[in-house]
Amino acid sequence: MKIAVDAMGGDFAPLEIVLGSIAAVHEYDTMDIVLVGDESKIKEILEAEGELDNPRISIHHASEVIEMHEHPSIALRKKKDASIAVATRLVRDKVCDAVIAPGSTGAAVASALLGLGRIKGIERPCIATPLPTANGVTIMLDSGANANSKPKHLVQGAIMGYNYAQLLLGKPNPTVGLLNIGEESTKGNEVVLETYPLLQQLKTIPFKGNVEGRDIPKGTVDVVVCDGFVGNVVLKFAEGLVTVVQDILKEGIKQSSIISKLGALLIVPVFKKIKKRLDHTENGGAPLLGVNGVFIICHGSSKSKEIMTAIKIAGDLVERKLIEHISSSIQEEGTLTYDNAE
Repeated sequence: MKIAVDAMGGDFAPLEIVLGSIAAVHEYDTMDIVLVGDESKIKEILEAEGELDNPRISIHHASEVIEMHEHPSIALRKKKDASIAVATRLVRDKVCDAVIAPGSTGAAVASALLGLGRIKGIERPCIATPLPTANGVTIMLDSGANANSKPKHLVQGAIMGYNYAQLLLGKPNPTVGLLNIGEESTKGNEVVLETYPLLQQLKTIPFKGNVEGRDIPKGTVDVVVCDGFVGNVVLKFAEGLVTVVQDILKEGIKQSSIISKLGALLIVPVFKKIKKRLDHTENGGAPLLGVNGVFIICHGSSKSKEIMTAIKIAGDLVERKLIEHISSSIQEEGTLTYDNAE
């Protein structure tokens, strides 16, 4: 199995991307890496790490990079040899089996849509992000691909999230909830109100009804469906809250008495365990569901650990045939019949 990695995407590219790829080939025996980007820069890092002759790591040169500030669609049209576009074409042409895309989320989504196309029956792909909860993990989607969704897009997202949760969580029948401002089916905006009965009609998805924001950390359901605007706000709020809580705890310990500090030392292992569970770097990346290929989007600030984890996720999803599962489920549910749900 070959994984195409955009070595030039993100705040710490190419160094951290290459280091994460090196770590992945040493950790996982079944995956080879194709690093896409500036050949000379990538070679320099590989040589410094003593990995230039590693047969499981190859380089595919790409002369251009799409920067975070650039408009994704315009940049992709102008920069045909951009690293993210080249990496995507490697999957389209069956040279590689999956893409790892750090950096601009907009550029990644646009590249996947243009380069891979959509699974039949899916109008708008969405990003599925695993969130730590009291019960383990809840998958939230969409977490940023689409700021405005129609009811049928949320229905299709629910089906994709259900299939992803089956593979990621190992649950045969993960539960699905619709994010709303109340549990009652009569609450919410127009889109949510129209989506609710459509989700009730699904034949194979165990829809549990509306869930509120406070239900997400409780792990009330395995999959939470929302539009990308709301989902991205929830995701960024959660990341910021974890950071603030950690800072408050550290500051509180610094200002405590000697006895309190000694007591704090005794619970350091507990804090480390909690931090590990809440740390978004433990998840590596989030798949863009709905495109015709395994495509993992990583945080722009991703470092080597996250890249290594994202590569593992990509390999698992290829091996477990995620695309085939989603395609089959979409056709079985017949979501194309919801075209009147505008």
